[in-house]
Amino acid sequence: MRLHILSIFPKLFENFFSVSLIGKAVEKKIIEVEITDIRQFAEAPHYHVDDYPYGGGPGMIMKPEPLSAAIKYAKQRLPNARVILLSASGQKMTQQRAQELARETELLLICGRYEGVDQRVIDLYVDEELSIGDVIMMGGEVPAMALIESVCRLLPDVIGNSDSLTEESFSQRGDGLTLLEWPQYTRPEVFNGREVPEVLLSGDHGRIRAWRLEQALNKTLITRPDLIKKPC
Repeated sequence: MRLHILSIFPKLFENFFSVSLIGKAVEKKIIEVEITDIRQFAEAPHYHVDDYPYGGGPGMIMKPEPLSAAIKYAKQRLPNARVILLSASGQKMTQQRAQELARETELLLICGRYEGVDQRVIDLYVDEELSIGDVIMMGGEVPAMALIESVCRLLPDVIGNSDSLTEESFSQRGDGLTLLEWPQYTRPEVFNGREVPEVLLSGDHGRIRAWRLEQALNKTLITRPDLIKKPC
């Protein structure tokens, strides 16, 4: 997969693409990344990328000229890229959307800043707006990293054990249920007086599967009941 990121703070991504599984994916060329500073398309000498909003109000808006020029440059590099604006007003990112985006070969991610992006840029160049949740960030860089992790971890050979991608939160089960993952435990068997549940030490895989399903269902009902579809 080829990624092109547009940002006014490209240095925020330097460590992100050099460590952990994402860094290894870059080394193995599973993903190819280019990061472009939007400011280089702004006018000298001040290189402003923002201006006051028409109609008044607080904050600043990303100017259309430098951002549109940056998008055109990136599209020359990745002509088939799906253009995504990271925005608090976008559709909420989901595991299903991550799975769909993992089938793309090229993604162009625009990191918004300030109060937002001039709507004309969105109308002309953006395929979709995505949000990482009902929360306001200072910019689109961290949401872009979240999107990249959620998508790229699904690519072949990024994660060593592919089974871990099928038994995790938000993955739909064979029976159609979408549940959060069950509680996990590792060594030691006793920590601060708390023991690992006996069933996990039993070696009885049938009991373990039943326990995990029960725990996942209970956890989902308590913290994310919206994930469990109500019968028609």
